[in-house]
Amino acid sequence: MPTNAEELAAGIGSAAAQLKPLEAGYAIGLLYTGMMPDDFRAALGAYYTPPALCERLLDMASDAGVDWSKARVLDPACGGGAFLAPVALRMAESLPGREPSVVLRDVERRLVGFELDPFAGWMSQVFLEAALGARFQTATERLRRVVRVCDSLERQKSGKGFDLVVGNPPYGRLTLPPRLRRKFARGLFGHANLYGVFTDLALRLTCKGGVIAYVTPTSLLSGEYFKALRGLLGREAPPDSMDFVALRKGVFADVLQETLLAAYKRGGDPDAAQVHFMSPGGDGSVHTAAAGSFQIPDVPEEPWLIPRNDAQAALLRVAGGLPHRLADWGYTVSTGPLVWNRHKAGLKKRPGKLRFPLIWAESVRPDGDFAFRAEKRNHEPYFEPKKDERWLVTDSPCVLVQRTTAKEQCRRLIAAELPESFLAEHGAVVVENHLNMVRSLDGHGEVSPAVLAAVLNSDVADQLFRCINGSVAVSAYELKALPLPPAARTEEIERLVAGKAEREAVERAVLRAYGCGEM
Repeated sequence: MPTNAEELAAGIGSAAAQLKPLEAGYAIGLLYTGMMPDDFRAALGAYYTPPALCERLLDMASDAGVDWSKARVLDPACGGGAFLAPVALRMAESLPGREPSVVLRDVERRLVGFELDPFAGWMSQVFLEAALGARFQTATERLRRVVRVCDSLERQKSGKGFDLVVGNPPYGRLTLPPRLRRKFARGLFGHANLYGVFTDLALRLTCKGGVIAYVTPTSLLSGEYFKALRGLLGREAPPDSMDFVALRKGVFADVLQETLLAAYKRGGDPDAAQVHFMSPGGDGSVHTAAAGSFQIPDVPEEPWLIPRNDAQAALLRVAGGLPHRLADWGYTVSTGPLVWNRHKAGLKKRPGKLRFPLIWAESVRPDGDFAFRAEKRNHEPYFEPKKDERWLVTDSPCVLVQRTTAKEQCRRLIAAELPESFLAEHGAVVVENHLNMVRSLDGHGEVSPAVLAAVLNSDVADQLFRCINGSVAVSAYELKALPLPPAARTEEIERLVAGKAEREAVERAVLRAYGCGEM
């Protein structure tokens, strides 16, 4: 067995030697993380960054004002060295004509990497030396150690700070010890996520005018758990530019979350962020296309409406500034209360005296109709609550919205009115938690549930929601932030819905209500 392992290692080394240093480092990093036990990899949040995305993010840092000939740079979670090596090469290229040994001393003075995993830290140092060694073969000395094995979250700021904090910070929920919870409290709401804490850390470690260039999930932009962090960034380091990765697959190995490249600038302009969307090329490259710009809301804690393409940019210019929300229409949103696997005993196949229809997400059809059904595995059509489970029962009219949809679907918002006739027939229902329930605050909304469902199912509302949402979840929090037309403009929609007009006619009426009739 040792002989086989040695042969495998030799084969991997020979194959890696045929690649450019940055590509070899990424390939070996993928092998390393791919062999990690799942729980260990999840605890570290170890997902390494493809070289093309690293280069793109460093270009964004340059555009934000980073001067590679002077900048002090930190990667606080340097993993396999995906960013350290290309940063070092940019530093070296900014110092033409210098002796190789002088350049190496300058790089090691201005470049720092922190890494919790000792083996990953060793890899970072090796790949960094390999990249510089290929460029400076005549240097008489080796690069001294740049990577420090440590817990970044435990370190205190020293000196004036860094001009650039860059990287792909780890992500995933974590339970912070009380001391660190207090330290990072300003950017936390609810549970902590590693990448959110590392974003706060970057703010602490950058100097005035410094840049934070990070690869993160897009949930930062709209999720309720990140609202304190959005407020912190909006006030201290607004984004200078953002790139959205157009495809979830084919960019990061084993990562299905939507991905964002962003450059934030300490003391920057909150109204000048440029937005691009990015797609991977077949040869490992990436292609970018402009998608306009956006402004941080006056209350930066609110979800940020950001276009993902030029059509959405045009839509936001017209409808994004509308101040009306569901609350202005007299509605609120909550999640369906039944978590089925916690109440298995109450699921029933047949109706009964003390049983109610159980509404699953599949009852909300893509065409906007409601169809009572329970056809999927483990789904039963009725629920019998215990005496202390009456809180699960709903007897008021509402609009039901599916809670899980993907951006690849033709619509993210899939809604249907829960018919009053169905409630009248059964007295009440139980709604499962893969649905959102949009209900009037006092039983009398400014618009009818039928009109609300029609607006939510419209193309314009769907596109506006895509400018908010950063995950596959359609959360109650994000629905409450969806821009809506004034309720007074919905009379035409009401007439069309009541008359069972064709979808195209309703769509045109919704566009006019939003003020987008000419788009």
